[in-house]
Amino acid sequence: MEESLPIPMERTGKIIRRSIFTFLQNYQYFTSTVALLVFPFSASILLSQAVVPSSSPLLPIIHARLKSLFDASGLPSSSQFFYLLNLKLSQTISSSMFTIPFSLSFFLVAKAAIIQALYHHKPSLPNPSSSFICLYHPLLLTHLCNSFFILSANAAAFSLLFLAFNSLDASGFSSPNLILFLSAAGAVLYSVILANALIVSNLALVVAGMENCGGYLAILKACVLIRGRTSTALSLAIPTNLGLAAVEALFQYRVVRAYHLSGMLGPNMALEGLFIAYLYSLLIVLDTVGSCIFLKSCKSDCLTNQEGSYYYRIKLAEEEDSGLSANSKAFEELP
Repeated sequence: MEESLPIPMERTGKIIRRSIFTFLQNYQYFTSTVALLVFPFSASILLSQAVVPSSSPLLPIIHARLKSLFDASGLPSSSQFFYLLNLKLSQTISSSMFTIPFSLSFFLVAKAAIIQALYHHKPSLPNPSSSFICLYHPLLLTHLCNSFFILSANAAAFSLLFLAFNSLDASGFSSPNLILFLSAAGAVLYSVILANALIVSNLALVVAGMENCGGYLAILKACVLIRGRTSTALSLAIPTNLGLAAVEALFQYRVVRAYHLSGMLGPNMALEGLFIAYLYSLLIVLDTVGSCIFLKSCKSDCLTNQEGSYYYRIKLAEEEDSGLSANSKAFEELP
């Protein structure tokens, strides 16, 4: 009798257990070298959420621009949903601009270190960056393409909302209850589209580091690999995101709130902030390890499912393209 396939929750639990086991196997390396590499990025994330809402001059400008864009497109910007969406988007854009230098350097180098340790060999501790720096270029290219991919997902969601609200207004049905219902449906639709885009972007970074391919090709491979496994990817992302949100809330309560109450930053408060940023770094490392384990699971499933043919066709086309490029380069170098 053939063994039945595991249901998504069982598969999720298995991947989480394997991720924790892999993390503990390389505990010293992940908690020292990699955690310190990603630490500046974690600190910038926590500081941006504390500094940007209170003193950034960009936040009110971006908020006003988005509000005028919503008004021009016919979306009810005065509703609670679009007000919160405008505020959250403004904070996200302002915070992202603050953390761009750290995400393009420390974050990607730490990702490369984790992928190098799991799929190749562990770098030597005296010079840990020398052996995985070769993975930085495809990760950088994929990270930039991920930004455009997420921007396109937001544009697609807003286009659907624009069509829905303007069709409702053109048909003459503009009651407050109907607008409230459509706003709630739009919130669910926007969340689903954005969640899928973020999952694909996160997996594309791992694909880029593992297979040394960057840009939209890594995103295409991630889209093929994740087919039929979206529920598993979502259930894997929820615990990590809840943990990151809890650490951010802890930083706001223990450091930001204490600083506003006392008006000064003491040594104990600074040490506590450094420790919270280190916890944030460990969660980012564990999330990357889980993404690597999930990618291995997706690739093993592709060997037995129909999606594998699509995935290996992409790999074959990539290999043929690289072979043609190498042949053309050799032909150009002939005397």
